[in-house]
Amino acid sequence: WSRSKALLFNVLSGLTFLLGGLVTYSFASQIDIAWLIPFAAGNFLYIGASDLVPEVSRHAQPVAGLVHLAAFLTGILLLFATRGLI
Repeated sequence: WSRSKALLFNVLSGLTFLLGGLVTYSFASQIDIAWLIPFAAGNFLYIGASDLVPEVSRHAQPVAGLVHLAAFLTGILLLFATRGLI
């Protein structure tokens, strides 16, 4: 794609958040949209994990992988601890 075409499609895809936000805001008073928060959080976790997991698994030393796993599990435990689940 040319630069201008790529920029146009990037702007158009970026505007979808605005359209989605306006549609959701208009329906917020009529229907329960509380289920959207965990859905959005799950999407962000997926995006983050899909970028991080390949980077973490590229280490040649197994110790580095164990350190990353320990850090990940510590983060999960902190999440549960702040929510009072453990």
